[in-house]
Amino acid sequence: MPLHMTKIAFGAKCYDDLAGWYENRGEIALTTRNRPTRHAEMVGGSLYWILSHSLVARSEILSFTETPEGRWHINLKPELVRVHQQPKRAHQGWRYLTEDKAPRDLADGEDVGDALPGKLAGKLERLGLI
Repeated sequence: MPLHMTKIAFGAKCYDDLAGWYENRGEIALTTRNRPTRHAEMVGGSLYWILSHSLVARSEILSFTETPEGRWHINLKPELVRVHQQPKRAHQGWRYLTEDKAPRDLADGEDVGDALPGKLAGKLERLGLI
């Protein structure tokens, strides 16, 4: 069972902005200062994007490579997969996400509008209503 990670889609104001990052790109590589300690477990897992306090989409993690400057690239499959929105607080950098806590992908024909927005779902969850 692969390990996943979460990261804020910094600079994206909506899902279309995030999707635009993937358009016409053959390779997606995020740069980070430090390689995750558990990087070997994460290959084959996914990077889940946080947008407006919700996990909204994911991309498969293909590998980690070191740059000549000593930083690390997180190489992603250039495909963005929508997931059921799940509340997630903002954080700096990236965080690990286990399989049991990861949201499931939206099924074919399922609309993101069929799920509650992340902020609303988070409030209802805190109230014990969902």
